[in-house]
Amino acid sequence: MATQAHCLSYAGCNFLRQRLVLSTLSGRPVKIRKIRARDDNPGLRDFEASFIRLLDKITNGSRIEINQTGTTLYYQPGLLYGGSVEHDCNVLRSIGYYLESLLCLAPFMKHPLRIVLRGVTNDQVDPSVDVLKATALPLLKQFGIDGESFELKVVRRGMPPGGGGEVLFSCPVRKVLRPVQLTDPGKIRRIRGIAYSVRVSPQMANRVVDSARSILNKFIPDIYIYTDHMKGVNSGKSPGFGLSLVAETTNGTFLSAELASNPQGQGAAVLPEDLGRNCAKLLLEEIYRGGCVDSTNQSLALLLMTLGQQDVSKVLLGPLSPYTIEFLRHLKSFFQIMFKIETKPCGEELKGGDKVLMTCVGIGFSNLSKTLK
Repeated sequence: MATQAHCLSYAGCNFLRQRLVLSTLSGRPVKIRKIRARDDNPGLRDFEASFIRLLDKITNGSRIEINQTGTTLYYQPGLLYGGSVEHDCNVLRSIGYYLESLLCLAPFMKHPLRIVLRGVTNDQVDPSVDVLKATALPLLKQFGIDGESFELKVVRRGMPPGGGGEVLFSCPVRKVLRPVQLTDPGKIRRIRGIAYSVRVSPQMANRVVDSARSILNKFIPDIYIYTDHMKGVNSGKSPGFGLSLVAETTNGTFLSAELASNPQGQGAAVLPEDLGRNCAKLLLEEIYRGGCVDSTNQSLALLLMTLGQQDVSKVLLGPLSPYTIEFLRHLKSFFQIMFKIETKPCGEELKGGDKVLMTCVGIGFSNLSKTLK
């Protein structure tokens, strides 16, 4: 950058990904101090260092300085370059941790991104690859990011603590994003899901499906849950099973919920019947919260609205998660953008929880690094 943009300063390890992603998109350097300074084991964790290495791989000319103890990080972003990349993610967090940020950055690369991520595909902390594929990809399509090279594919599954999964993500680049008006979520039309099992009996997945259906069949007949049992080298290094459910509405909105079994050697064993029932209840809770974007993708939707053309975008969300609220504060710091927030109390026709209508005018972000063909 020819002119040194004003450096933003933060303290603490929270919301590290948000700050680095927004720094990369806005081109403003960021300094983060006191990262777990009072902890017995101070500084950046291995999974955060792995995330910083991933950012370094997909950008060109980034400057990253970390002090001796790892408690201070200075990040001066370079240009988003893209291309073909491979990255071994840390097994302490799932691939979803890294993929969430890649979904924010991928449309603004110089070359279309094609990345192979290795590590844990499904865990109990981050959104799994299955859920991101079913909810985040259709959301990106609403903003005009689409094409035959737009895919997210699970090549191998990997459960914690061993990992061993592999995911392929490719995304086309876009010059500008189109504004959206997502104000009517519609009614639930069908429910789809994937029950996966690796290195356990294939019967586990079937038991999960039966128990989930026992609850969901009371509400809607169109339910189809696929069973995915991967064998041999495709099953990763650790045993486990889980379920991800996605409800699709009449207006093309996707709401999701998921659960995974406890990692080997940690906590009590989970019964497949309990897991299926609990996951179905989580999906019903997500449907109660409602909105046009589910709670895992709220911040992605708000970011894409911010970066849209200089036109009004509106989206109806369920109750804002604490992560989203902090993300709005960061958007204000990095892009000087404020959303108009209107609460829509739950009326008779809007069954479910209270909704929030978010309105903003895009900053007219243009992908300057995109190569001209």
